Amino acid sequence: MSDEKAVALWALLIMMTGGGIILASALLGPRRRRGAKLDPYECGVPLFQDARDRFPVRFYLMAIVFILFDIEIVFLLPWAILFRQLGAAGLLDVLVFVAVLGVGYVYIWKKGVIDWE
Repeated sequence: MSDEKAVALWALLIMMTGGGIILASALLGPRRRRGAKLDPYECGVPLFQDARDRFPVRFYLMAIVFILFDIEIVFLLPWAILFRQLGAAGLLDVLVFVAVLGVGYVYIWKKGVIDWE
């Protein structure tokens, strides 16, 4: 089996697994709606303030940084699968990619985005 077919099969299996989990939850999950179940909470703690209150922007910044780095790291998976076929040019490309991520990390570190005080 070629590497491209293996990657396509892997992606198909991942999508089928996710879809199967969602379908099983919809079919097998409880359907009773109660007032307490419909109340919003976070980490098992009921709300004690209005959800529209202001809170620090660093929560948003941390979420954005997490999403950016999480998505960028996903791009390393195809390279990891095909690294032998890509040769030195592929290695150079991924080193540039990681260097750009490193520069971005240093930038957000210097800006204080990940300082949690």
